[in-house]
Amino acid sequence: MAIGVFDSGVGGLTIHHRLVETFPDADFVYLADQANAPYGGKPGEEIVDLTRDGCSRLFDEGCSLVVLACNTAASVALRRLQQTWLPGHRRALGRPINVLGIVVPTIEAATGMPWAHEAEPRGDKVEKLDVLGVFATPATARSRVYEIEIDKRRQDVAVFTEPCPELARMIETGAPRADLAGVIASHVQALTRRIGRAPDRAVLGCTHYEIVADLFQAALAPGTPLIRQPEATATALKDYLLRRPEFDVGASGARKFLTTGEPGAQNGLVEAFWGAPLRFEAA
Repeated sequence: MAIGVFDSGVGGLTIHHRLVETFPDADFVYLADQANAPYGGKPGEEIVDLTRDGCSRLFDEGCSLVVLACNTAASVALRRLQQTWLPGHRRALGRPINVLGIVVPTIEAATGMPWAHEAEPRGDKVEKLDVLGVFATPATARSRVYEIEIDKRRQDVAVFTEPCPELARMIETGAPRADLAGVIASHVQALTRRIGRAPDRAVLGCTHYEIVADLFQAALAPGTPLIRQPEATATALKDYLLRRPEFDVGASGARKFLTTGEPGAQNGLVEAFWGAPLRFEAA
């Protein structure tokens, strides 16, 4: 058995890297759907279908848990898969399986509240509003998942999401850092104009963006805290496995990297982030 990590491309490696550090003895299979990346501009039904196919492939590899290390997949597809597909697939395989996302841990980190918490309705006036900026793909932005779910838990937090249509693709293909810095700065400026001031905190709502978190930090106002999805996801998964011992995640420290795209070495931007050469096998 193993933990599967799924993303449309290389962005999920930011989650994977932190999970490997947290669970060094667990077995992992990473699947990048690079043949169909990026997901952010695709219609919802296509995202659901691609995400289901990726999860099925990872379960076939022997994974008991799959982490959707993709905000778009987690925002658009996760609930549908958990409600309509996973129960039947679990029965067909005859073993415990589940699909988890990264949006819930991120919202818990952003609000400081457990997922089950519901805020008391606020009055007409909030003395101090905490402004949270979210940088995301267009599909995640359209879902409004961060606005809706954070408002349920913290009504003193105002969420503004900035869609970044080309950024994930640029990171996936190894665009020069100077080009990435310019695009990121333009999105930070656009969000700041829309809010009317700089955000108090920011969420990098696409795992690709974590690879260039330093460029976001440089473009944002000095000292702006970033809510880091890898740390939030690793903490949540550790708690989950303590509560759910029926999930076997292996103990040999095996690592496998699969892609639906071109197998082989990844781009230099990814290797610099990973800290070593990284080769994918054909899925």
